[in-house]
Formats: sequence, C-alpha cells, structure tokens
Amino acid sequence: MSATVGIGRIPVRDVHPVVENGRRPAKAVTGETFEVTATVFREGHDAVAANVVLKDPEGRPGPWTPMRELAPGSDRWGAEVTPGAPGEWTYRVEAWSDPVATWRNTARIKVPAGIDTGLVLEEGAELFRRAAAGVPADSGRAVVLAAAHTLLDDTLPVATRLAAALTPEVDAVLARYPLRDLVTSSEPLPLLVERERALYGAWYEFFPRSEGTPDRPHGTFRTAARRLPAIAAMGFDVVYLPPIHPIGTTHRKGRNNTLTATADDVGVPWAIGSPEGGHDSVHPALGTLDDFDHFVAEAARLGLEIALDFALQCSPDHPWVHKHPEWFHHRPDGSIAHAENPPKKYQDIYPIAFDTDPDGLHAETVRVLRHWMDHGVRIFRVDNPHTKPVAFWERVIADINAADPDVVFLAEAFTRPAMMHTLAQIGFQQSYTYFTWRNTKQELTEYLTELTGDAASYMRPNFFANTPDILHAYLQHGHRPAFEVRAVLAATLSPAWGIYSGYELCENTPLHEGGEEYLDSEKYQLKPRDWARADREGTTIAPLITRLNTIRRAHPALHRLRNLRFHHTDNDALIAYSKRAGSDVVLVVANLDPHRTQEATISLDMPQLGLDWHESVPVHDELTGRTYHWGRTNYVRLEPGRAPAHVFHVRRPSAGAPQNGGAGAS
Repeated sequence: MSATVGIGRIPVRDVHPVVENGRRPAKAVTGETFEVTATVFREGHDAVAANVVLKDPEGRPGPWTPMRELAPGSDRWGAEVTPGAPGEWTYRVEAWSDPVATWRNTARIKVPAGIDTGLVLEEGAELFRRAAAGVPADSGRAVVLAAAHTLLDDTLPVATRLAAALTPEVDAVLARYPLRDLVTSSEPLPLLVERERALYGAWYEFFPRSEGTPDRPHGTFRTAARRLPAIAAMGFDVVYLPPIHPIGTTHRKGRNNTLTATADDVGVPWAIGSPEGGHDSVHPALGTLDDFDHFVAEAARLGLEIALDFALQCSPDHPWVHKHPEWFHHRPDGSIAHAENPPKKYQDIYPIAFDTDPDGLHAETVRVLRHWMDHGVRIFRVDNPHTKPVAFWERVIADINAADPDVVFLAEAFTRPAMMHTLAQIGFQQSYTYFTWRNTKQELTEYLTELTGDAASYMRPNFFANTPDILHAYLQHGHRPAFEVRAVLAATLSPAWGIYSGYELCENTPLHEGGEEYLDSEKYQLKPRDWARADREGTTIAPLITRLNTIRRAHPALHRLRNLRFHHTDNDALIAYSKRAGSDVVLVVANLDPHRTQEATISLDMPQLGLDWHESVPVHDELTGRTYHWGRTNYVRLEPGRAPAHVFHVRRPSAGAPQNGGAGAS
C-alpha cells in the first residue's frame, strides 16, 4: 500500500497561490503585494485563526501576517503579503486554535446570563496569564497581566471584570502577540521574487535600419540613436530591437514577402546568418559592435533599457548550417526543409532540430545570450518559443537566471493556451497575449479576469497594441480613434504594454483586406518616417501616448496586475475598470466603439475603490485635467476623436475640492 500523508491537527487546505502543486514557484516582483489564501477549520466550535509566514532568500522568517476570514462561515482565510528583495522566497500558512477568542465567545454568553460566572472568569484569567508570558515586557505585557488581575478581583462587579478583558488596548497587544495553541503549518511553497521590470514597463519596438539619412537610407546604430530621445520623451522604459544580425541572401524575401528579391532588397531580419556571421554578430550595414555599445549607452543615459530579439533559427547561409549540420533535420535527398507556420511559409529560414545534440545547442544558446549580456542587454524577446521544446527553455533560462536573476525573457508565443501558460511557468518572465484580438467588452472582461486570476501567479502579460506581424482589423477600420482607445486600454489594463513604431502615426493600411499584414511591411524593406512633419501637422498621437506613460509612472496602482476590477456599464460599448494600490485608485471608462459617440450609466462597486457605498468623491481626469464628483451611479458620454476615455484619479474628499463641478462626465 502507498503511504498517505497525514493531515495536520488544524487542517490547512488549498493554499493559494500555488503553481503545479508547489513544484514550481509562484511569482512576484519586489514590492508587489499579493494575497495568500487557505481553507482553515477544526473540529467542534473552538475558534481558529491563521497567519502567513514569508521567508526571505536567506531563510529568515519575516514578521508573520495575520489572516482574516474572507466571508463569515466560509472557512476561507486570506492575507496580503509584500516580499522585498529579489530571490527565492518561501511562504506558508500557519493555523492555530485561538483559546482567547474561544473564551471571549463563551464569556460574552455565560457571564451576562450568570452561568458559571466565577469559573469562566477564572479560566479567562489563566488564559491571559499564559498569553502575557508570550508578550515582551516593553510591548504591553503589563496590559495583559492587568486584565488577568481584574478578572480575578471578586470585589468588582462581574461586568467590570469581564470588560477589562475586552478593551481595545488588550485587543491591540494580543493581535500582535496572540496565544496560539495546536499550531499547524502548511508545507512551504516556493516564491520567486524578481525585479520590477519583469512585471511593469512600457515598450517601444523599432527597426534601426529604417532610421537612415537621405544620403544613406539604410540606418545604422549611430543614426538610430538619434531616435532615442523622442522615445524616452514619450515615457517608454524599454526599446525593443528586432534581430540585428547579418541577414542571409539565399531565398531572400522581397518587398511585401515576394519570393524574388532584387539587389536592393534588404531581407528579413529573422533570416539570421550569412558569411559575415551569425547570432553573435552585428549586421555590417548597421555598424560594428562598438556602434551597438554606443547605442546601448545612449539608451541607458536616457533611462531606457534595450531588449534584443532572440530568434533561434537560421538563414541557409548561417555558419551553423555548415559547422553543425546535426542541428538541422535533413530530408532523404540531403536538403533541409524551410520553416512553416501554415499558411505562412518562410523559405529564407531553416528551423533547428533540438533532439540530435541538445547539450551542444544549449551551450551555444547560453553562450550567445551571455555575449549580448556582456554588451549591456538584460532583456530578451524570444521569437516563437512555442516551436521549440519547453524543456530546452526551462534549462536555458534557469542557467542564465541562476547567475543573472535580473535578466528578463519575454515569450512571443501566440499559440494554444496550454503552451503559453507552461512557458510562463517554466521561467519566462513575461508573455505576449491575445490582447490584440480581444476588442469587445465581453472579450476584454473575460480575458482579463483570466489573466488577473490564478494565472497572475506565474504569467505576466505584455499588451502590445500592434506588432510588425499584427495589424488587427479593429485598427484598420477604426482609424485614429481606434488607435487612441487601444493605447488607453493597453496602458491601463496591463502593467507592461508596448507599441511597434508607426503606431503613433496610426499606420493602418493592410496588405490585403481580411489579413493582418501591413502593406509595405518593414519586415521586408526600409520604412523611413518623417517624424518631424507628423509633429508639425498634428498627425501623431504621440502626445496621448506620452500622457499615458506619464500617468502610469505617477500611479502605483497601474504598476500592478492582480488589482484589476471591472464595474458595471449599461451599454456594452463602454467598459469601466479600476485599479487600487494602497491609497492610490485609478478608474478608467473607455469607449470601445471607434465610430460613434456612446453614452452609459456607470455603476461603481464602491468598496473596490476603497469607498463606502454612500460616498461621493472627486475624480480627476488625468487625460483632460477636469474634475467631477462621482458617487455610486454616474453618467458618461464619450465621443471618438474627442475623448476616447476617462482615466480618473479617484480622490478622497480630503484631497481637495474639484476644479470643475458636475455629477457626470462627458
């Protein structure tokens, strides 16, 4: 017979968050608050209580955090905890019998009724003496001993003796130093705490090769560095570069993905490798490794981190093809099949075969990553990780993060949910999501409820509003209002969000109707943009993007994921949601219809905003500067092109009077 693990004296069940029954760590970032919950109960009617214990990476337990019963009679307990420094933490739930609470429940019934009064008060005195033994002398021990003494003083009225044990002063001391019997602990669960950039940040993707000059259209790292101040001015934190390596010429793609390239076609950056080098080399047209170092340094000077694309695939001209033929699958005729993602075909790319020399591939991958880490890259956007073995990535990320825990990996895996979730569980710090394809109120509500629920314990979404591969029909047909509202949604729903260059210009022309490819895609050609002209003519939404990133930085509530809550609207064209962190509360109402003005009544869940149901408070629109008074029910009217959304800072009355009156918003 197999052994059965015994249950604890005070059962502690169903502890959350938990990932794969504790085989893998739940995740948090430094300073992130999250809730630990558990089911706690015992036999009979005696009171129970519970607390959470965090242990830091050195194994030192922190002050334990008392838990509260989440709903009366539910046996479900919870507490919010906040880990500090990055590293491998643990957390556990301790449950215990609470004899003082049990006695108080009994005494409140028996003493007023005159049942066993003397005995009950004497039992209480004994409990309080026991409790006092666990209280430091300078932390209120005398207060508890005085209560015990009064309980035994039969010269006093019974009500006075009992009242001495129920004072707020006694409660405060015993809340810090409770008398705990039959303490029972859950198994410790792992918690991986990482730097904040693993959860929070604004990303900007652009192709350095498109940032050239009239005399030399192909950009270099030196010319592309001139774009960095504008990116920093828009409030972005991360600059993401597509592959910067030599590009193959065999089966090179032409403009708009044509199979026949001309001498002027620059090729697809993801077709990595040529006689000039492979994954550890810089495309000669972009400059040298020193030029790249200069680009990274300029970005750092402006407060920007560089994220580099890591695409584990090769052009037919890559040095690996000849040096390591065992890393590729050869067909019976000796040829290597090109990559496919039906219906897409990538004639200029060879996929890697991972099972013939896994150790060799692992060693080379780690070497390449460390090469770029030595040149200042601490973030990697991994291209199509779902087409490679999950075990491969688990090993690679573990090796990198063991020595360099600050390195962040973003999984670009638009695929089945099981794969996306598993990649997050085995080590990827961030994940692309289906946000691009979630455009209705129901779609957004359901998907964000999923992402901010149990999945938030291990999967951190990055909401890119567009990518070089994805120009959604919503943007194609919604024009500027669609770009505006999707930026608001991405920037406020998720702690991490991003745009691909050209989004601020509302570029929305597809290659063909019904598809998501851009016409004249930058993947296949240079795409110079006249940024100065767009600024002069007001054809850019950069001011809105700048404002959104400014709002994000000012509001800690927008730095978090698990605090998202939705509120009722009586018109499904409008969506309302809030985020709260401590005293900081942000409330967003957005018009999802880019074509028509929409009106709705917004019914707020006031406790989710930290307010009582009857309160009316100033709400300051961070986009327009106007302030309104809102209560539980409010009218909103939003007009595309004029007001894509309200992004309200919810203020307590003590924060000051509103600048503009009015009960509603429009």
